Order: sequence, then C-alpha cells, then structure tokens
Amino acid sequence: MADIIAVRTTPTTPVAPNGHSGRRHSGSLATGRARRRFWILATSLGVLAVAFTFGLLAWDNPMPVGSSGFWRIAELRATNVIVLAVVAVCQATATVAFQTVTNNRIITPSVMGFESLYDAIQTAAAYFLGVAGIVAIQGVPQFAMQIVIMVGFALVLYGWLLSGRYGNLQIMLLIGIILGAGLGSVSTFMQRLLSPSEFDVLAARLFGNVSNADPSYLPLAIPLCLVAAGLLWTRSRRLNVIALGRDACIGLGMSHRSELIRTLLLVSILMAVSTALVGPMIFLGFLVATLAYQLTDTYDHRYLFPVAALIGYVVIAGAYFVMKNLFYAEGVVSIIIELVGGSVFLFVILRKGRL
Repeated sequence: MADIIAVRTTPTTPVAPNGHSGRRHSGSLATGRARRRFWILATSLGVLAVAFTFGLLAWDNPMPVGSSGFWRIAELRATNVIVLAVVAVCQATATVAFQTVTNNRIITPSVMGFESLYDAIQTAAAYFLGVAGIVAIQGVPQFAMQIVIMVGFALVLYGWLLSGRYGNLQIMLLIGIILGAGLGSVSTFMQRLLSPSEFDVLAARLFGNVSNADPSYLPLAIPLCLVAAGLLWTRSRRLNVIALGRDACIGLGMSHRSELIRTLLLVSILMAVSTALVGPMIFLGFLVATLAYQLTDTYDHRYLFPVAALIGYVVIAGAYFVMKNLFYAEGVVSIIIELVGGSVFLFVILRKGRL
C-alpha cells in the first residue's frame, strides 16, 4: 500500500489591509492567528484540567496542604482521577476517529452496541446467578474477558460486513443499531424477572459510575488506552485523508477498506476499555467531539485528538467534582453528562447551518 504523498505548498505572503505583509504558512493552522487561538485554547483547557484535578484531590481534605497526611489522602483519591483521565481519552479519541471514518458528526461508537452488550453481560449474570453473579464478574480476569467479548463482537461485525465483496459501511452501522436494540430488549426482559433486591444491585452497575472501576483494573486499562489512542494519533494524516471520502482516499493510493477496519478496531478497543471500566457513557463522546470541532475549527486530527481528550477530562472531572461536592453522589457522573450531552445533541440536530 502506497504511503500518502504530502503535498507542500509554497508559503505565500499576503498583504494585510493596513498595507503590511504577514507571513502565512500552509497547513491546518495556516495563520499566526489560528496558531495563537489553538495554543490559547490548549493552555486554557490545561489550566482547567489542573484546577479540577487539584480540587478533586484537595477539596474537603482535612489535612493541611503539603503535609504528609494531605498527600496520603490525595493518594487515595488519585485512583478516581486516573480513571476519569482514562475514560476521557478513550471516549474522546474513539468518537472523533469513528465520526471521521463514518463521515458523520452525529453518530457515536455507541450505535455499534457496546453499551447494550455491557448491559446484557451484567444483566445475564444477575439473572442466572443472582447477586452472586454480579460479584462473580468483578475482577481483573473478568474485566479482561468483557473487553475481549466486546472487541470480538466488533471484529465479527466488521469482518462480516466490511470484508465481503459488497461490504458497506452504512449497512454495518444499521445492523449494529439493530443488534444493540435487540440486546437492549433482551436485557430489559431479564431485568423485569429479577427480584427487587437483585435489580437494585444491578442498576448501580448499569450507570456510568466511577465506583465501578476497581484499582486493579488500571494496570490493564491504562496500557490498552495509551496504545490504542497513540496509534490513532500516529495515523492522524491518514485519518485526514479518510475524512475526504472513499474516492479521494483511493485516489491518493490508500486502501480505504483496510484503513477503515484498522481504525474501527482501535475504536472498539477504546470503547470496550471505557465501558468495561466504568459502564455506559452514551453522550460523553458526542459532547466532547462536538466541542472539539467547534473550538478548534480544524480538520487536522493531530490537533483534534489532544484537544478532545483535554475537553473530555475537563467535562468528566467537572461533572464528578459537582456530583461529589454539591450533591454528594460522587460515583454517578453520567447524570450531568447525559443532561448536558443530550441537550447539545438536540441543539446540533435542530441547528440550521454547519455541524
């Protein structure tokens, strides 16, 4: 497969309205104003991320700041901060890449049924084994098994619907939605047959909840997240070409189907890690990706991915901080995210103009 040939244009020197010439370069951030805007945005997000991190570690910490007792308590809270960062990177990177390869800024990887499959696994364990079944699927081997099942489900779907002679991305998305709806219906049926006590325990697992993440999961979740997100970032130039469409991609010497399957595989790994770690986060990826597109105003994934990850961390850390310190429901961050994300989704759907 031929590599993409980077076409470099000769820098131009346009004349500014005041008569002075300004230096202009080729690329996604072609002007000095665009570059300054991007770095101001990235710096502001970084400051907010640091502020929320410090707030989560220090708020209501009874020990003086800087003391050994303060750092002991902060260390206990640091696990939740790391979990938030992993989820933010997974959701943001996966959603941006998925929307690029599908050429659609409305849908998210959730349409492929990852959340529905997670719900089905948790519900089936409670249905067949009771509360003991929910406890039995907790642990590092069980966490790894859930990731393998989700990624395997995605691979079967991609291999079946994209590798054939008549492979079609739209049909794959449609079948993914249908399978997700079917799994959701089966889960709902089994939930209705549970006892109230079993359903109460199960319901806590079906919300996006930081408390679902066990610290023992992180040695597996962090490497998977970093490797998959890093590979997507290194493929940024290829994703820039895929965003132009199938014909342009093939015209530039790339195998569109191969690139599509590779990208979707990495997306499935990220979504499986995030979902198995904390549970469903349906609107987080959409909210983060939409804000990244609007704030950066660039097509280049080299800039979209890091900004989306920072926005994701600021959003989820901010929601966690509010839920923990204002409503004293520190685990469930999906409530605020679903409220804000769903509102943004409706706004984007009803908006007149470009997305």
